[in-house]
This record gives sequence, structure tokens and C-alpha cells, in this order.
Amino acid sequence: MTAQSSPSRIDTSRPHPARVYDWLLGGKDNYPVDQEVAQKLPPQARDNAMRNRAFMHRAAAWLAGKGIDQYLDVGTGIPTKPNLHQIVQGILPSARVAYVDNDPIVLRHAEALLVSSPQGATDYIEADVRRPGAILDHARTFLDFSRPVALSMIALMHFITDEEDPYGLARTLVDALPSGSYLVLSHGTTVEHPHLVKTVTSTYKKGEIPLRMRTKAEVEPFFEGLEMVDPGLVTATHWYKDTPAPTPEPSGFYVGVARVS
Repeated sequence: MTAQSSPSRIDTSRPHPARVYDWLLGGKDNYPVDQEVAQKLPPQARDNAMRNRAFMHRAAAWLAGKGIDQYLDVGTGIPTKPNLHQIVQGILPSARVAYVDNDPIVLRHAEALLVSSPQGATDYIEADVRRPGAILDHARTFLDFSRPVALSMIALMHFITDEEDPYGLARTLVDALPSGSYLVLSHGTTVEHPHLVKTVTSTYKKGEIPLRMRTKAEVEPFFEGLEMVDPGLVTATHWYKDTPAPTPEPSGFYVGVARVS
């Protein structure tokens, strides 16, 4: 694995979405400030995090099965086995995966845990989705953008407010992908948990973490101009391809996979 690090330090005085999510997934790489936010979320938050992660596993395996051997994973989060590269390299050992996150603690763990198979390679850049140009500049030194790349944005864009132009940020990344590439995206929603809207929103707000849950109609523009893969934009437990159908349960995420034509 290679990595591009920066002198930024880990701030343990403020919660961070990646570390809150780590707690929800049962991880140990979080701090009291993160735990305080996570523990105030409703119990469904943990289940939703697990279902979202399971979607990522299914989508990554399906793409690798189609021969996609390059991945740009923006908003990686704390490494939680199996990680994206472990899934795709289990199918395509030569796959290359570039991980991106803006939390310095992710870099520390990435250097130790996101270790590629001998045939493939992993890379990590500490960067923010709000600076897509910097992400692409680094990714182009590691991935071959003349061939298809799968762009993964899992549980990320609901932390980008409307004022920060979430659709424009995503479009900058998608527009850089060559034909035959894919976008894999999951986005937080409260559509199936309307009674939890106030609790979830206020908990993140108290933790000073921006949160903008979106409806299906508000998630659809992320896929504008792309060819949606069946079953389209659905909640997490309803997306599957060549695996047994997951148990259909309420989900806090809309998910989808789409092809760049």
C-alpha cells in the first residue's frame, strides 16, 4: 500500500462521522465524543449501518464479477473487515483500490490494515470530497482513467449540505470517469423511519456534524445521465444481483449502482 499523508492531527475534541459510524458497526476506533453522539442515536441506527455495509459488499462483489478492477472509494471510513479491497481482490486479485477520507485516524488505520493482495494494490489519500479536484489529481497517479473505474460513495453525501453543492461535487468526480465506469452510492434517508427524524437530526446537530437526509427524489440527481443498474434506486435491503435476496427490512439508506455510458 502507498499513502499520501498530511500534517493534520486527530481532533478528539469533536465527533467525526467516520468514527461515529465505526461505533455503530461495533468498532473500537472512536473516542468519547463520538460515542456520545452514537449512543444518543436510536437503536435502528446500528441496524441501518450494518445493512448499508452489506449493500456495499454485494455491489462490490457484483462489479468485480463483471471484471471491474479499479476502485475509487471516497469516504472510506475506519477500516472494517471485510474491506472493499478484500472483497474485490477475492474475485480479481490484481484489482487496485484507492481509498479517500478526511479523518486523519482513518489514515493511521489504513496504513496498517488496508494491505493489498500481492497481485493488486491499495492506495490512500487524506482528502475531502469538498475538494474533488485534489482527489482526482491523486487518483490519476494510481488508477488508469483510460479504463473503467468504480466510484464508491457510501454513506457520505448526507454529510454535505445543500449550500456545499453536493450534486456538483459528485458530478465533478463522475464526469472524470471513462465510459464503462460505475457509480456506487448510498445516501441516508428517514423515509422509512419518519418517527426518528427529529432524534437523528438533533443528535448530529448537537455534535456539530452537518446532516442532510434526503428523499428518493433528492437522491436521484446524483445518478443523472447515468444508466441505472436494476433494481434501480432502492432502499438497502432491496438491492442485490446474483446473491440470495436479503431479508427486506426498513432501511435508513437509499442505494444504487449506475453505469457511465
